[in-house]
Amino acid sequence: MAHQYHSLLVLLLAVAVAGAGAATPRQLFLVTQAPVTLTNHHGQLLTGNYSVNLLWYGRFTPAQRATVADFVASLSSPAPAPSVASWWATTARYHPGAARLALGRQVLDPSLSLGRRLSEADLASLAARLSPHRGSVAVVITAPDVLVDGFCLSRCGLHASASAAAPAPEKATRGRGRFAYVWVGDSAEQCAGECAWPFHQPTYGPQAPPLVAPNADVGMDGVVINLATLLAGAVTNPYGGGYFQGPAEAPLEAVTACTGVFGAGAYPGYPGQLSVDAATGASYNAVGVAGRRFLLPAMWDPKTSQCSTLV
Repeated sequence: MAHQYHSLLVLLLAVAVAGAGAATPRQLFLVTQAPVTLTNHHGQLLTGNYSVNLLWYGRFTPAQRATVADFVASLSSPAPAPSVASWWATTARYHPGAARLALGRQVLDPSLSLGRRLSEADLASLAARLSPHRGSVAVVITAPDVLVDGFCLSRCGLHASASAAAPAPEKATRGRGRFAYVWVGDSAEQCAGECAWPFHQPTYGPQAPPLVAPNADVGMDGVVINLATLLAGAVTNPYGGGYFQGPAEAPLEAVTACTGVFGAGAYPGYPGQLSVDAATGASYNAVGVAGRRFLLPAMWDPKTSQCSTLV
C-alpha cells in the first residue's frame, strides 16, 4: 500500500483528517483539531537493524547528497541534545517497535534512466535497483526538474512496499521478499512553498517570513523534513497494518498526525519556538553527526498521546 505525505498548504475551515502515508503538502486548521490517537492495528512493524539505501535520481551536488546522508547517519548516532537520534528514539515507543536505521549504499542516476516523468510504478522499479531485502529500506530522491505523478498536487513523497521479485507498489502485502521503500522529491523548482515550508513562503494560508534553512539549501532541507516524516511512517506502518488513525487508504501516521508542528507553541503559519544559529540566522531543532543541524517535525508519542517536539 502506498502512503503519501503531502505538505501542500491547504486552508481548511473545519476539522479535517489529513492523508498520511505520503508526505502531503502542509495542511492548516483554523479550528481546534480533535485529539489524535494512533491505533495499533497489529500488523507488522519494522524492528531490528536496517540499512537505508539511497538512489539519487537526477543531478545533485556532493553537498546536497551529504546533507541527506548525514541526516540518515544521525538517526543512530549519539549527538548533543537535542539530537536527531533522540527524535528517532520516539519510534521505539510504538510497540513492538525499535528499528535502528543506518546509512547503507548510495546509487547515482544522473542521466534519468527512466525519463524525466515518473509514475508510482517507476518509483518502485527504481527502489528495486538498490538490491532491497527485508533488512533494508530503499529511498529514492528525485531532482528538482523531475516530474512525478501527484508531486506538489497531492504529495511531497510517499512510503510503500513492494516485492523484490516483482517491484510494484501495493503488490507485496504477503510473503517473503517484501521490502519498504520511500520516495521524496526535491521541491525547490516546483513547489517549495508547499513541500519545503517553513523554509519558503507558503503558497496558501497565513503568511510569515520563511525561516533560514540550516544547511543553506531550501530544497534539501525540505527533503530532510519529508524524509524524516516518511521514514517514521515506514517503520511504524510499513505495510498498512501498523499504527495510524483514519482510513487505511489515507491514514494519519507518526508524523503526519502532527503536520506543521516543529517546536513548542506552534500554530497555523507558525512552526513553533526553535533554536537559531547566531552566525547564520538558521533555524533548527536537532543536531546530528559532525554538528550538522536539521529541522525535524513533531512526532506523535504513544506514551503521552501528544505530538512531541525536541524544543
